[in-house]
Amino acid sequence: MRRSSQIPLVARTQEVARFRRAFDDAAAGEPGVLLLGGDAGVGKTRLVNHLAALTQEAGGRAVVAHCLDLGDVGIPYLPFTEALGLLRDGGGVAQTVAERPALARLLDPARTPGTGRDDHAERLPLLDGIAGALASAGRPGAPLVLFVEDLHWADPSTRDVLRFLAARLRSEHLLVVGTYRSDDVDRRHPLRPLVAELHRLERVEHDELATFTPAELREFTTAINDAPLPDAEFAAVLRRSEGNAFFAEELVAAGPAGTLPWTLADILHARLARLPDTVQDLVRLASVGGRQVREDLLLAAAARTPGLEGGTAVEALRDAVEQQVLGVEQANLAFRHALLAEALYLDLLPGERASTHRAYLAALQDDPSLGSPAERAHHALQGHDLPTALEASWDAAASAHDLLAPAEQLRHLEQVLSLWESVPDAAERVGTDRVDVALAAAGAASRHGRAARAAQLARRAAAALDASPRRQASVRVTLARYLMELDESDDAAAECDRALAVLDAPDGPGPSADLAVALAVRGRVELNRDEDEVARGYLERAVAVAHDVDAPEAETDALASLAIIEVDDPDTAARLVLTALERAREVGDLSTEIRCWSNLAMTHFYAGRLDEACDVLGRGLERARETATIRSMHGIWMQQVDAILRYTTGDLRPTELPAGVPAAEATMITAAQQYAAVARGDADVLDRTAALREVWEVDGFVALVAGGCRVDALTWAGRHDEAVEVAAAVVDHLGAIWSTYFLGRIWISALALAALAGGAEESAAADDAPVQTERRRRADALLEVARATAERGRPRGGSLGPEGQAWLCRAEAEHARVVAATGGKQADPVLWETTVSAFGYGYRYEVARARLRWAQALHAAGDVEAGARETLEALAEAERMGARPLAAAAQAWARRARVALPGARRTSSALTEREEEVLALVAKGLSNRQIGERLFISTKTASVHVSNILAKLAVSGRAEAVAVATRRGLLGV
Repeated sequence: MRRSSQIPLVARTQEVARFRRAFDDAAAGEPGVLLLGGDAGVGKTRLVNHLAALTQEAGGRAVVAHCLDLGDVGIPYLPFTEALGLLRDGGGVAQTVAERPALARLLDPARTPGTGRDDHAERLPLLDGIAGALASAGRPGAPLVLFVEDLHWADPSTRDVLRFLAARLRSEHLLVVGTYRSDDVDRRHPLRPLVAELHRLERVEHDELATFTPAELREFTTAINDAPLPDAEFAAVLRRSEGNAFFAEELVAAGPAGTLPWTLADILHARLARLPDTVQDLVRLASVGGRQVREDLLLAAAARTPGLEGGTAVEALRDAVEQQVLGVEQANLAFRHALLAEALYLDLLPGERASTHRAYLAALQDDPSLGSPAERAHHALQGHDLPTALEASWDAAASAHDLLAPAEQLRHLEQVLSLWESVPDAAERVGTDRVDVALAAAGAASRHGRAARAAQLARRAAAALDASPRRQASVRVTLARYLMELDESDDAAAECDRALAVLDAPDGPGPSADLAVALAVRGRVELNRDEDEVARGYLERAVAVAHDVDAPEAETDALASLAIIEVDDPDTAARLVLTALERAREVGDLSTEIRCWSNLAMTHFYAGRLDEACDVLGRGLERARETATIRSMHGIWMQQVDAILRYTTGDLRPTELPAGVPAAEATMITAAQQYAAVARGDADVLDRTAALREVWEVDGFVALVAGGCRVDALTWAGRHDEAVEVAAAVVDHLGAIWSTYFLGRIWISALALAALAGGAEESAAADDAPVQTERRRRADALLEVARATAERGRPRGGSLGPEGQAWLCRAEAEHARVVAATGGKQADPVLWETTVSAFGYGYRYEVARARLRWAQALHAAGDVEAGARETLEALAEAERMGARPLAAAAQAWARRARVALPGARRTSSALTEREEEVLALVAKGLSNRQIGERLFISTKTASVHVSNILAKLAVSGRAEAVAVATRRGLLGV
């Protein structure tokens, strides 16, 4: 790990810009004072070192002087004595010192006796001498910048010099930068009135150095750690440091163990050591309340704490606020820094800690309005009152449920479960049994997007259950629902069948809500297995039973599933989903409601109604955020679909990964974001898709999308053989876990054919007959697979949708490219015209890509005018979308086909425009492979361009080529 002094300055762009302006003013004879405040550790010294270096680079003279903490009096004029001592060897300063005896006395008091006059009589010449000496050290264009650090420790004489300087500045080439700790300058600190006084002067600027933002802290911790911190570790550093640079650096150095470094603890405790004992007692009490605590709750707890009764606590609180240990945030008392509260809390002995928590608990029990059930549960648990902790955790879970906060609800319910064995009358205290608590926790976990935890909790509930067969059946159905979220269809089917053996037996309980739910879930299992007609039987019966026994949640669930089967009839499917959606909202079934929004969006998407899909998806995502179900299974799915829809409709703008999404689900969203990343031509897309290869096992969707996007990215980079290999790996992986004819195989086959075609065209002149025959054989096999998948695959509803049909058209057209490039018949332009039309339902990006291929086919067929027209349209659309690789390909084709581009320039250079682009990258030191990746061409093609450049410039090497091109004015043309 590197220390912060070893890395470039992070952030602080505004402060640096303000300094540069002040420096330029001082260089021109407009002197000034810049005061920089900020909490200890925020980075003032690091900034001063950077500004001093900038001063030297700009031709100025930088001197850094310091104030020291030497008690109430200190050494008079200490930083100015230090500065003049560093400057006195300079001609101007030496002369000024020689001319002013007062300065000689200051710099060498042992050799310069006083005059015997009173201090006031000698003081003005001394102050004037200091100002004159500093002024003489600067000159036009090369000002002196005097940095005075730690003004909060400044002695009275130093403050007087600073006041004198600021008031007397006229036309000197001088800039004074002073720093101080804001957290040490309380209302009674002597620096405070001076800062206020100086702030009114025209030549004085005052700035507060803020803590790092999360993005800045991420950059800072990455720099000192030489690599990004894992997300969980970074989140902990962010929370504990609150953006303070020094605190963050120490926490990173301490590692992920979580203990507070002793260096930090000592620094934090030192701040409190000078406070009166009652103030220290109060802030220790406050630390048990957390980073923030209500004033009335703190005082109520203080009333139960020996030594802080009566008015003592109020006076101590006032002192703590005046000393800036505590402040006010959002109407609560808050520690100046979270780590101060942490250090105080950790310093308490175990017995002290428990008794202090009990003081808070007593205050909350006497007056519940002072806090929440969650606070009551926390203090009860830490105070070792387990029965109260269990009751309060149950109440806190109920409050979290009402507030639509599933993560907090889950945490409180898990606390209840952990305390259950320790509280003999737990069931009586919460009014239910352990199984119901576990199922409630499973439901919260599911809504929070933690499907594996939901299934685990439901399994524990099922295993612990010793009740009637009917209740056992109900729990098994609940477990099956969570297993479905994990895509564990076989286990879900087994649990449903066990439940139906009880609920649907000839001598069973008869129609019931439990039976309707079991049938609905069993239908979803078959739907997940692509057994649509089997699923229909279960689902239609579930609707009928639910209607008869008035079980609306089971009915809405079954209707939502039936709509998926009817996807070939989008109007019927939409009607079914809307009915289910309305019923779900009526009965408050959030899980089914969010599922309906997701299903309705996908219904429109599969039907090629992209505008409707975007509208529905937007409303569904908004509803998921409103109801805190954005991290549920269907909330995550909608976020994936959102990324796909944006790309499909031509919105290629980068999007951030939503915060707080569990790792596995975040991977699925990241995979979907790669569609647009490839289309944009992001420089790191190959690295990202390679990294996703390691998590193909997470979900088949990740393997399909991340794998397919990597095939496409490799093709754009000219790595055609590698692209074909990745496509084969995707097919092998998904064929093993899904089926041979999974529908995504049409897309993968089309992409693999495009890679084959690109490779065949690139090496057509070099390939011999056997190589061409092998390329065509592989292309024939890929096309046959695509056709077979379209015929034998099992699309939802039974018919291949618009997207599948479009990709099949592209597979046919790409196959024709391979044939043409391997010596066969020239591709028929109609194939690409058909592909453009097939993607015309709204797939903007693929329309533009197919249009460029159509243009090339038209040109090859002799219709040059039509080819030019389609080329320009493809280029214009690519540029509108920001699809850089496609735009680059269209421009390259336009040059090759001699299509006049709007605004194209003429060049007198012997180099082509592409060669000039390559030469510019050669001048930047890029290798052939890097040039290929940057320009979306193969390494081989880049090498050919470099060879052509060397030949045209009559040089033997790259460095010589750059030198010659520079002399001729070819670079930067």
